[in-house]
Amino acid sequence: MARPRAAKTQPPETRTALALLQRERIKFVNLQFIDVVGTLKSVTTPVEQFTDCLEHGKWFDGSAVEGFARIAESDMFLRPDLSTLTALPWERGEEAMARVICWVYTPQGERFPGDPRAVLARALVEAHDLGYEYNLGPEVEFFFFGTDEQGAPRTLPQDRGGYFDLSIDFASQVRKDMVTTLQEMGVRVETSHHEVAMGQHEIDFQYDTALRTADNVVTLKYVLKAVAHKHRLHVTFMPKPLYGVDGSGMHTHQSLVRLSDGKNAFFDPGDEYGLSEVARYFIAGQLHHARGMSALLCPLVNSYKRLVAGYEAPSYVTWARINRSALIRIPQIASSHPEATRVELRCPDPSCNPYLAFAVMLKCGLDGIKKRLALPPPVEENLYTFDAAELRRRSIGALPATLGQALDELRRDELIQETLGEQLYTSFLEAKTIEWEDYRRHVSQWELDHYLDKF
Repeated sequence: MARPRAAKTQPPETRTALALLQRERIKFVNLQFIDVVGTLKSVTTPVEQFTDCLEHGKWFDGSAVEGFARIAESDMFLRPDLSTLTALPWERGEEAMARVICWVYTPQGERFPGDPRAVLARALVEAHDLGYEYNLGPEVEFFFFGTDEQGAPRTLPQDRGGYFDLSIDFASQVRKDMVTTLQEMGVRVETSHHEVAMGQHEIDFQYDTALRTADNVVTLKYVLKAVAHKHRLHVTFMPKPLYGVDGSGMHTHQSLVRLSDGKNAFFDPGDEYGLSEVARYFIAGQLHHARGMSALLCPLVNSYKRLVAGYEAPSYVTWARINRSALIRIPQIASSHPEATRVELRCPDPSCNPYLAFAVMLKCGLDGIKKRLALPPPVEENLYTFDAAELRRRSIGALPATLGQALDELRRDELIQETLGEQLYTSFLEAKTIEWEDYRRHVSQWELDHYLDKF
């Protein structure tokens, strides 16, 4: 079979990409992108067509993708970001496949403003203009479940482990397979371990730039589901799949690096918490916009069943160091390692669209810096022991309790609307309002169990 060959006039990254395809004997390339609600989409092209795709893009019908375009303006083009090109370890042999994450372009040759990846890129430009690079390290939690004879998932955990348990069961072996596969695809895994609930696990990335980290979150979801399927298991990133146990979060560590000297802009050795003024303004900005961010960071009806007391998930808008019920936590660092100073936001969950989540997190933090917002005092006590009067006395606000409330807060937050852009904001709000209204009208089994015989 003829394969694309790199001409001497091609850019170095193109020659490197085509060499990879030839070396790995790739037959097909999966062109991937993500829609407004965070669903991974793809178009598959034979490898012989990839050079043409690099030169001219690959057309697709944007009107068929959630939130992308109306029928009258449906033509869209995918342009691969070659830094994300990698072979798929589970697709070897005669039908070997690679994947590449793409930018979405309009027919006029401009980046499509409704592309979630472009939303994050715009936010990063603003940070760059202010002299900063935004770095992130997410902790992605998920559940393993078994499947029935037809391959449908069952809510039956596949192990009986607990937090940090050292186990040699089947699920532990599957997690090792997942980590190995991620590493083969260029995702630098820092740690993996069992989480609190039975069947619950966590994989953490090495700290990296925001765009690469968002790409890695997308890759992780894709890889984990593929590896689980190979083992006849199901992985879910649903925030709260089981009643009465901890849900799955995506605690995200953040820092800003000064472009002028490459140093961590959040560190100040003279501060009690090791935080600079920039860090304090950044935290204040995220606290100020926390309720408006919720719809993007916790985007499902089910997300708000995780954000309740008793399961180390935040529900109040506060910050602290040792208090894991706070929305933002400042992890301890060694005095010899100031570049590790970071701010941990604990409300995001793994169902979010990482490009949109990271974009609004950054923009809200930058808003605090630009406006020099005052940071309220930290709250180190267990917030779940406070009654309503104590919360009012300390002026401690709460996160939205439902997706409906979160959407109302989004409608009020002009900064987040501006971050998303008019088209993407409108599409996201419409899709999530439909989801909320459908849930609100649904009669659940809980209601039948509690009311059918009583009234």
